[in-house]
Amino acid sequence: MAPKWRELADRLAERIRSGEYSPGQQLPHIRDLVEAGEGSKSTVHAAYKALEAEGLVTSSRGHGTVVRPQAPLKRLGIERYDKVKWRDGDEVAFIADRVASGRTYRRGEQTQSVTLMEAPPAVAAAHGLPNGAQVYARARLVKEGEQPTHTLTSYYRPEHVEGTRIVDPSPGPAGRGGGFRVLYDHGYEIDHMKEEIFARVATPEEAKLLILPTGEPVVELHRTTYTADGTVVEFAIGVHAASRFAWAYEFQVPDSAQSRKEAH
Repeated sequence: MAPKWRELADRLAERIRSGEYSPGQQLPHIRDLVEAGEGSKSTVHAAYKALEAEGLVTSSRGHGTVVRPQAPLKRLGIERYDKVKWRDGDEVAFIADRVASGRTYRRGEQTQSVTLMEAPPAVAAAHGLPNGAQVYARARLVKEGEQPTHTLTSYYRPEHVEGTRIVDPSPGPAGRGGGFRVLYDHGYEIDHMKEEIFARVATPEEAKLLILPTGEPVVELHRTTYTADGTVVEFAIGVHAASRFAWAYEFQVPDSAQSRKEAH
């Protein structure tokens, strides 16, 4: 038989999933559920902590326990990098995400810092640089309204970006079309990229910066961007609140056997 706190947590979870408690709505105070006969103070508290650990609610001093929004911000995968968005329009990748999700971007929802620094080992390896080489790091914090969604730090070789808007720390994207458009105008048209994603536990600093509920993991993205001749023009590391994104990829299934057959 399940403990009383688990039974209560399951009942509340069902009410949340059914919409009886809607996103942003505050759940009853602990004392109200105790008075309603749902259990002792410790039972209700344990049930609320379980709901928080399961990502259904957030708890904070002064705001109580509130139902979390469940609709993630959609990411387009391959389509978000479509050249028509940034070369011929003004949509950088994260704004394309907003458009695909039926949401809007407001000025001020991206801030950044730009630093000339010694390349961390992973960055030096991605760019094929020796240890101790200098790179520009363009670190952004992106929000949706007041809610942080992710950080993204792009690392560039100085010879690729010095004198461009990429090294301008002014808030917002690096002008019309963002960094990819800047590289394109500077003679470095992106041709292909590699993305690697994995989930992990957030560091205390990340949890604070992204305002993560207790126990929420992050998804780390590594993106390597190449020109047609294989030159790496950007290596980026993103840290995303796991519940705030859904990745979607559609691509042609490779057929190496067919390719070899056609080569002969």
